[in-house]
Amino acid sequence: MEQQPSLLKEIRTHGTGSFPCAIYRTHFKGKGRLVKHHWHDEAEILYFSGGKFRLEVNMEAFLVESECLFFLNPGELHSIMSETSESHWEDAVVFSTDILSFDSCDEAQIHLIKPMQKGKLLFPRCIMPEHPAFVPVRNAFLDIMRSFGQMAQENSLAVDSSLVTDDLTSQLYIKSSLLYIIATLSGSRLFVPTERNLDKRVESIKTALTYIRENYREKIYIADLAGQVNLNEQYFCRLFKKAIGSSPIEYINEYRIKQARRLLEESDLPVTEVCMECGYNNLGNFLREFRRHSGTTPLQYRKQSQKVKIQ
Repeated sequence: MEQQPSLLKEIRTHGTGSFPCAIYRTHFKGKGRLVKHHWHDEAEILYFSGGKFRLEVNMEAFLVESECLFFLNPGELHSIMSETSESHWEDAVVFSTDILSFDSCDEAQIHLIKPMQKGKLLFPRCIMPEHPAFVPVRNAFLDIMRSFGQMAQENSLAVDSSLVTDDLTSQLYIKSSLLYIIATLSGSRLFVPTERNLDKRVESIKTALTYIRENYREKIYIADLAGQVNLNEQYFCRLFKKAIGSSPIEYINEYRIKQARRLLEESDLPVTEVCMECGYNNLGNFLREFRRHSGTTPLQYRKQSQKVKIQ
């Protein structure tokens, strides 16, 4: 069955229906994957204040070793790895370009906003501190964070957390800051006209990830995944490993354990039912994989998560 394009995206609402914009602060100490591979229909601005990271966008790797700003266009597959044992933050603003629109068809709407919405203009990939546009864009980015009410303290947001706002004044400040960023990028001629064709490899990976997310409760064979994108199994496995950094089987197990942790946190289902609900037909295999990925047993994990909620 052919996959529908609307399914090929992250299952998460960024902001609210009336104001699709949210901020995310992610903290990580130690080497490892900070943000797993995903994509969404919204644009994203990432701010790295320091540290050492590996950002992957559509199977292209970028090494972050100093303060910088990165931009992600809608639909781009991306992930972030921490490359150092030190403690650092990664901040992001995720927004729909629809909130930038004007009712009046002025020059900005016709030649900038509309082309952005249609994917005919792309954000620059990165801006470094030496570029004249860096400081004004960074300051506007920080203004957005402040408008959400969370930049007075570096630790003002919990680890791996997000914020939305329904305050009218805050939304106006956020929208004006986003428009200021767009104006600065445009004035510096940093927007890039779309010239390249869609990367079929990236779309194949996105299709496979979507299939896993929708069918993880069932038995999934490599042949099922390869068949979704019309590739032979060996080539598909090599492509998946190159794009995601793990084999399809490893990714499936990791995703299933992620769903198991969610069920343990949010429900009172017995461990055996959690096991079956997450696609494991053998309790022993489930317990072994859970301990490998979580460092503890399902029951111990549930107790620990309940203690955190009480605190």
